[in-house]
Amino acid sequence: MQLLVIGPGCAKCKTLAQFTEQAAKELGLTCELNKVTDLKQIMTLGVMMTPALAVNGTIKVVGKVPSIPEIKAILQQVAA
Repeated sequence: MQLLVIGPGCAKCKTLAQFTEQAAKELGLTCELNKVTDLKQIMTLGVMMTPALAVNGTIKVVGKVPSIPEIKAILQQVAA
């Protein structure tokens, strides 16, 4: 599973990355977590508000930091 945390590297972006990593670990999923911090790349992805989370190339969260249970629900839905 490919996970992409999208944002300029602000505190919310870092929190989203930590929560996403923790949620994946708790679910026992094998994931590759990457970060996109370059503004041009962020715009290319079509993200207008950060932080954002993409799972397997699909944007799932924009402009907020969801809780760990919310992220787990997103990951379980994609993994199913």
